[in-house]
Amino acid sequence: MRRLAVLLVAAATLLLAACTGSGTSAEGGYVSGDGTITRVPVEQRTPAPTVSGTTLDDKPWSSDSVTGRVLVYNVWGSWCPPCVKEAPALVRAAHRTETLAQFVGLNTRDSGTAQAQAFVREFAVPYPNLFDPGGALVLKFAGQLPLNAIPSTVIVDAEGRIAARVLGEATEATLVGLIEDVAAGR
Repeated sequence: MRRLAVLLVAAATLLLAACTGSGTSAEGGYVSGDGTITRVPVEQRTPAPTVSGTTLDDKPWSSDSVTGRVLVYNVWGSWCPPCVKEAPALVRAAHRTETLAQFVGLNTRDSGTAQAQAFVREFAVPYPNLFDPGGALVLKFAGQLPLNAIPSTVIVDAEGRIAARVLGEATEATLVGLIEDVAAGR
């Protein structure tokens, strides 16, 4: 019986690692990715789901309002150490690419907006952030390039198709490079 339990735990661990990208691990009750980048060739891109919701400052927002620009979704939580570390890079990348891209945060698993709003203020996040405590918005990407690590970032091209994903913490250089490539039609 003990041997079966050990085998089941090992199988669950392998399944979790397979679902979250190479080299990821569970930390503090969540799954953190290793920064793996997935690029989708232009001819293989599929339409991104429509994402809409309420921002942390209680305003409606929809991806339908963004046309002709690259759209960058970042999944984060105020409780997530890699998200805290990544935040300054996202802010700098958003400023550097503001003519090419619209960034949108998907705040997940925070129990209320107060913690998320404090995070946004602390890092002077200049882009809208949708409150998604249950992960419903994140799950919209499950059939394409799942955002199954926190943080995760997905880049949607100007035609509304999923172009790239970063599982785990992204650097400013990585984000800017991906956005510039996608904006150039690559």
